[in-house]
Amino acid sequence: MSDDSKVLGHSLWGGRFSAKPGAIMEAINASISFDKRLAAQDIAGSRAHAAMLGATEIITGADERAIQAGLTTIEAEMSGGTFPFRVELEDIHMNIEARLIELIGPAAGRLHTARSRNDQVALDLRLWVREACDHTVGQIEILQRALVSKALAHADDLMPGLTHLQSAQPVTFGHHLMAYVEMLERDAGRFKDARVRMNECPLGAAALAGTSFPIDRAMTAKALGFDRPTANSLDSVSARDFALEALSAASICATHLSRLAEEIVLWVTPQFGFVTLSDAFTTGSSIMPQKRNPDAAELVRAKVGAILGALVSVTVVMKGLPLAYGKDMQDDKVPVFAAFDALELALAAMAGMIGDMAPRHAAMEAAAGIGYSTATDLADWLVRRLGLPFREAHHITGAAVKQAEGLGVDLASLPLDALQALNSGITADIYDVLSPRASVASRRSYGGTSPDQVRAQSAQWKNRLK
Repeated sequence: MSDDSKVLGHSLWGGRFSAKPGAIMEAINASISFDKRLAAQDIAGSRAHAAMLGATEIITGADERAIQAGLTTIEAEMSGGTFPFRVELEDIHMNIEARLIELIGPAAGRLHTARSRNDQVALDLRLWVREACDHTVGQIEILQRALVSKALAHADDLMPGLTHLQSAQPVTFGHHLMAYVEMLERDAGRFKDARVRMNECPLGAAALAGTSFPIDRAMTAKALGFDRPTANSLDSVSARDFALEALSAASICATHLSRLAEEIVLWVTPQFGFVTLSDAFTTGSSIMPQKRNPDAAELVRAKVGAILGALVSVTVVMKGLPLAYGKDMQDDKVPVFAAFDALELALAAMAGMIGDMAPRHAAMEAAAGIGYSTATDLADWLVRRLGLPFREAHHITGAAVKQAEGLGVDLASLPLDALQALNSGITADIYDVLSPRASVASRRSYGGTSPDQVRAQSAQWKNRLK
């Protein structure tokens, strides 16, 4: 170890302190156990910063080349799992800088010219969240493709459409699945929108006030794939709203996944019996041998708690902080990492379950006609064929349902004379609209549940998601 690295091992803060941190201070202050996940982003930022320092002649070409070579070695050590992480160096930034000094000597100390750990960590986290948003959009598209494929294959399959978890109107299974494709597209849009707003580079803001060195912030921003540098140095190091926005998008996405998971939990019960899942996504019971539990769906359903909790956690960290940087911000990373880890797993599990899920057509179709689900079709027929006001048609239909309940039959089995007693204009043609399949086929309005609409929408989405 060089003399410089011995000094750095004692304290990278410089000469202000004469004693090592106490054990408790070291324990609460160190973040390397979790911010080592920012290693790739920290190296990328250091490469861009070094290249800019060389181009602006703030450091010599020889020093820049040495720094870049040292960073390449560190990158290889990280990839190979041989990098010597040290808790006493606190964080990923100091660990990399100390190792760089061990590798190339005094030239490494010039890398930190015109920057601070404050703009370093702001940059690293922004890069990480940006990549997480991109990765999540890709995962959402995988799930959408699984849903579209299943919807296209089951565009004709009937199932009950529910409101208040009560029979409402018949729909198709494909139509039901396509609803989640639309939800997920909005989720993807939120991540894309968040990415646009976060795509400004804080590097060069230094500690909080900028720097007196003639740096080229546009150069580093371009090298790192940002649209532009951030415009205010105070805001650059203290902003974490990009993480909050990404966590908000993650929370909404997780909520949608939880709703679909809850439906799967219901659908696989013997009481519903709408779908089955294979052994790949279910588990058994330690005491009840007949059980097949939808544990994967249940665990996806639970993930929203951790992800929403991360949003709340980071919001509380940030809510009372004056400008610019406070060490409180060290605690923003664990919730962000945990939230995106949970969302990644939930999206992968859901895509797997959708592909694995096998609909039970007969059970769904039988349930589609339960609960007088074609009552609205009767009311619509009265409006369309007899010209009745809808409210009057609604009243007649309600009376017809009451009669059917009294006779213990469905609407399609109600005698014609019973219907004509409610309105003499009713003819036998009424029976053409009272079956669940006829009801579904009639819903041809844009975005409706008719098989033709479902096939058209699914085909459009299949092309979009190629």
